[in-house]
Amino acid sequence: MKRVMIIFGVVCTLGISISVYAKDNADGMESMMKHHHMSQHHQMMHMMKTDSDNRTSLQLPEEMKGQQLAMMREHLEAVNNIIADISTGKFEAASKIAHQKLGLTPEMKKMCNMFGNDDFRTLGLAFHKSADHLGDVLKTGNMKRSLSALHSTMNSCVQCHATFRQ
Repeated sequence: MKRVMIIFGVVCTLGISISVYAKDNADGMESMMKHHHMSQHHQMMHMMKTDSDNRTSLQLPEEMKGQQLAMMREHLEAVNNIIADISTGKFEAASKIAHQKLGLTPEMKKMCNMFGNDDFRTLGLAFHKSADHLGDVLKTGNMKRSLSALHSTMNSCVQCHATFRQ
């Protein structure tokens, strides 16, 4: 009986020690993770402040900046809707969105031609033309070709955002 009590005492002591160690360690890990996250956040903010943005400024007036941001958000929403339609096999609906919301409509052509930067205008027109191509490919219902065309259209976005800023 004495032996059982000693073993019981050792097990309880060991259990309490492990529990305390685990809690202290967890608190330490939580603190370390919070510190690490904050440190990463501060590093990122510091980099944003000290690294210069080497993209070409379009030097847009404030009113035009807001309009352009709204248009880019509409484009992003259209791409999101195209992806949703592709994922459910609605290629005809995706094609319609590509042509109407992203394609080179007369309004989009007029908007692109308003910008004074020739390189930006060229990229913008190429984007809208690639969206029309995407719309044509989507009509075929071919998943592989559709995704490739969507990739091409998205590359226009990536290239433009890497090159220009408002």
